Amino acid sequence: MAHPADWSGDPARELGEPGAFPFTRGAYAEMYTRRPWTMRQYAGFGTASETNLRFRALLAAGQTGLSTAFDLPTQMGYDSDHAMASGEVGRVGVAIDSVEDLKTLFQEIPLDRVSTSMTINATAAILLAMYVVAAEEQGVSRDKLGGTVQNDVLKEYIARGTYIYPAAPSLRLVTDIFRFVAEEKMNFNPISISGYHMREAGATAVQEVAFTLANALEYVRRGIDAGVPLAAFGPRLSFFFAAHNDLFEEVAKFRAARRLYARLMRERFNADDASARFRFHTQTGGVTLQAQQPLNNVVRVTVQALSAVLGGTQSLHTNAFDEALALPSQESATLALRTQQVLAFESGMTRHVDPLAGSWYVESLTDRIEADARALIEHVDALGGAAAAVEQGYFQQAIADSAWAIQQAQESGELSVVGVNRFTDESPAPQIPLPDYGALEAGQKQRLALVKAKRDAAAVRAALDAVRTAATGNAA
Repeated sequence: MAHPADWSGDPARELGEPGAFPFTRGAYAEMYTRRPWTMRQYAGFGTASETNLRFRALLAAGQTGLSTAFDLPTQMGYDSDHAMASGEVGRVGVAIDSVEDLKTLFQEIPLDRVSTSMTINATAAILLAMYVVAAEEQGVSRDKLGGTVQNDVLKEYIARGTYIYPAAPSLRLVTDIFRFVAEEKMNFNPISISGYHMREAGATAVQEVAFTLANALEYVRRGIDAGVPLAAFGPRLSFFFAAHNDLFEEVAKFRAARRLYARLMRERFNADDASARFRFHTQTGGVTLQAQQPLNNVVRVTVQALSAVLGGTQSLHTNAFDEALALPSQESATLALRTQQVLAFESGMTRHVDPLAGSWYVESLTDRIEADARALIEHVDALGGAAAAVEQGYFQQAIADSAWAIQQAQESGELSVVGVNRFTDESPAPQIPLPDYGALEAGQKQRLALVKAKRDAAAVRAALDAVRTAATGNAA
């Protein structure tokens, strides 16, 4: 991307005031001067009981929201005792097979006072239903629940691969969740439209903005076509972005995404301010973490977190420095949280709203990213929209080309990575003990067997038949 040296935009049109359309300077007028962003550290470790301990430790350390990582079998809809789950149980997150697991996950955590984000997509409806039941058994009604369910299946086809169903029924499930959350008056974001995973797969900053917003436009159209009024779900749409190392480009990316989304929602759906307001969660870049000289990752994460805060994020996860080697230790997870707390309570950034506003460099970057992203969105429109573009492989190929270019730049030394292709040394990577995943899987299977042994088989069959009937559209 070219970086123009000055800015010739119209401040009145391009910037506006914080909290006012087109929201360039922030989603809300007061931003962090009223309260800091939500500190939502992502965690999921093998079993529900182990993850519960980490959740409670993070809350005790000052975390202000929970974020749940699920293992691959849970994401793909397999019970832990399924043959396809073998060797994967609990490896990249917590294994959840039943409501009993979810109750254990949130034991002694009041769900009416803590918001919960769940990174779950193809099985989002199932995990949300379990969460509702677990809360009800705590005595918490649906309208008292707050949080986010990711529920973004398009980016699964594009960048992650944990999809189960074809596009049409998957998109129907997405909009069914829109309707359910609205009708139950839950304080829940029914989707978190994710650019993060596309950026992790190799997308550029411009592609991250463009492809995320193209997906968002598809979801909005599908929701309206399904008969859900925009006013019922538009204000609850949320987004999930990565923060990488180019500080000013990342700040400009967040500001451009917020402004472009507002304009597109007004242009295409005549959205009011509530439905045009772009709210997003940020996670520092997992792909930027390096196994070589891992303490350097502390600095990388700090720079990335700084960009998210300067760009106006609503919530933030900061990666632990040892995540390129293994699941983060308690010490490294706490340091990651402390990084946010230093920024929030020592840096002075919370005393100002959009402190980089008016910088020629930042404003010119913001304009350029917005223009380039809009051009890509118009190309997606010409292909028939995001769902059609996924089917044609457009997103996948564009990201693959970008990832290849980044890899070549790193290998040639054009793109510096400290400790990897510059300033290297021979120090060995620290040895971090890994969990006994075999024992973990065996224990999870035993707990699942007990649940299956106690349940009413006839009631299970009847419930599954009812789901099958509803899914085929033949429900009374």
